[in-house]
Amino acid sequence: MFVIGLTGGIGTGKTQVSGILSHLGATVINADLVGHEAYLPNTETWQVVVEAFGEGILTENDEIDRRALGAIVFSDPEQLNRLNAIMHPRIFDMIQARIDKLEKEGVEKVVVEAALLIEANWTPLATEVWVVTSNGNDVVQRLLSRINMTEETIKARIDSQMPQEERVTHADVIIENDGDLGHLRERVETAWRERSPA
Repeated sequence: MFVIGLTGGIGTGKTQVSGILSHLGATVINADLVGHEAYLPNTETWQVVVEAFGEGILTENDEIDRRALGAIVFSDPEQLNRLNAIMHPRIFDMIQARIDKLEKEGVEKVVVEAALLIEANWTPLATEVWVVTSNGNDVVQRLLSRINMTEETIKARIDSQMPQEERVTHADVIIENDGDLGHLRERVETAWRERSPA
């Protein structure tokens, strides 16, 4: 089985790239969506998170209020490390279980789309690491048109991530997203032809 670990900073175009790869025949596992499942009420992970951060993070329906949890962890690196120590190994196991299931079903090519692939030590899930890069100004413009945040907030969010220069040192393939969608599609298709087993 050929597994691409697809990563890149916020606003670089990871989701566009995973969409193109899906079109080319890969099955996509989105780590964010797996993370949402890990937070579902009364699961083992939910219990551990509530024990760690208190019932104040719950909504009336016993769901974890990600905004309330975010307010705690994003202002305190120690609390963020605590949450990551709970979540990252569990999400790794959940993704691995999906990959195993897909392999049993005969799926040959999988993409794991994960912003934190490198930081969370999830690279062992992948045969290859593909990093999507983009010029800083393009990222800011893309995010301004997409999410309701100020330029200042966006830059702070970008600065809080692993620097792009460091991320690419882990890459088997670098996909530069510095043109239009047609250019991006061409680059992804070329990498797919060259790298994925026939």
